[in-house]
Amino acid sequence: MTEDLDFILKNLGERFEIEKNKTRLKELEFEVSNPDLWTKNRFEAEEKTKEYGKLKNLVTDFESITNAEEARAFEAEYMPKNEYENLPALISVYPGAGGEDAADWGGMLMKMYGLYAARRGWKTRMIDDDTIEIKGEDAYNILKNESGVHRLVRISPYDSKGLRHTSFALVEVLPDLGKIKTDIEIPEKDIKVDFNRSSGPGGQNANKVETVVKVTHIPTGLTATSSVERGQSQNREIAMNILKARLLKLMKEKQETEISNLKTKVSIEWGHQIRSYVLHPYKMVKDHRTEYETSKVDDVLNGQLDELVEAELNL
Repeated sequence: MTEDLDFILKNLGERFEIEKNKTRLKELEFEVSNPDLWTKNRFEAEEKTKEYGKLKNLVTDFESITNAEEARAFEAEYMPKNEYENLPALISVYPGAGGEDAADWGGMLMKMYGLYAARRGWKTRMIDDDTIEIKGEDAYNILKNESGVHRLVRISPYDSKGLRHTSFALVEVLPDLGKIKTDIEIPEKDIKVDFNRSSGPGGQNANKVETVVKVTHIPTGLTATSSVERGQSQNREIAMNILKARLLKLMKEKQETEISNLKTKVSIEWGHQIRSYVLHPYKMVKDHRTEYETSKVDDVLNGQLDELVEAELNL
């Protein structure tokens, strides 16, 4: 093996995290061979079997490389097909006007996405009260078309007269940029950082340290908050990654190439609703873009989004 090929393989091994994926392969091999997994959650078992197959192919093909030409072919085969492939998703839910009904609808949507992730065997964590991180194979690309306004029609549990109410919530789905390199650099002068105490469960030392971090991009007014970690520095890093994702999305929408050109204050864009969930006077979920509909509203709200999401992938 030539020194050049050694260098190429070292680079490829680091970029495609071969050693990490070998460890993951051993974990998956143990998990999918467990009969209990197939009994308790067949969908999760199938997802893990797919992940095992893909990682097995990746590692096997990497270990079979014998020359530079095969290395280039490997890179072409396994390079992400788009810039956000295989990234986790950040889902934020913003209730519309409507007090308790709207806030409850926002919570129902957050629960729905959490249950959907659990069914697929994906990992979740709450970044802040209105934002959940979902880690799983290609989670962002699978969920990105959930972005938009979701409408609920039901008999309000908060109305003493038992009247029918309509509630709205805006769902925002962003790629979790994490530690990947981006071209976006935000000048320090354009960033305002605020610290607050956590409102989480107490204890003797609860709420004494201001660990919640909120970052604001002053020119646009865009914000991001993180309270998931115990330290300010970790929460600041997470909040900055979310803010960068929001700014990148805005740059694409405005067709800007430089962040310095974003100088106008922006507000949440509600636009048209993408999906309706009707609980009264009949039961139906209808996606207004794909025309997919089902009467199994309870199943959908309990995380069975597979057919809705599959229909969205063709948008």
